[in-house]
Amino acid sequence: MSPVPPARAPGPDPRPRPRLDDVDRRLVALLEADGRMPNNALAREAGIAESTCVARVRSLRERGVIRGIHADVDVAALGLPIEAMVAVRFGGHQREHFEQFREGVPRLPGVLGTYHVSGANDYLVHVAAASPDALRDFVLDHLTNRPGVANVETSLIFEHVRSGPDLT
Repeated sequence: MSPVPPARAPGPDPRPRPRLDDVDRRLVALLEADGRMPNNALAREAGIAESTCVARVRSLRERGVIRGIHADVDVAALGLPIEAMVAVRFGGHQREHFEQFREGVPRLPGVLGTYHVSGANDYLVHVAAASPDALRDFVLDHLTNRPGVANVETSLIFEHVRSGPDLT
């Protein structure tokens, strides 16, 4: 009788890490610093031909290294001057509750990011709101009443100091 293979741990399959050479890393660093850099300037700074640069950037996107180019928006200028990090802890750990949370919360208005974390809390939700009352209402209406949620703790963000773009 052949042995039964061990069961795979729950969750998504681990993704293999893409291999990056020095040129790939240089392109990523340049795009982190200026995601709107034109191809000719990107190629010049990386020391490669423009056609090679186009192919390299396309490959980085296809391999999931570059997931997108985004605008850094001042949410206060959009009328959402209150930011908070909301820690959410589940009572019991039913996969269904986690999946519902993961699917629904990131789509809510004012949610800037949702992070599944280890430690005492299960999720951190970065939220922007128009006022303290709007923040309170968001937490009560959209987080505390979700299935499985046992505890929610809100921390106001006084200042967000962005780190430099150098990840390579």
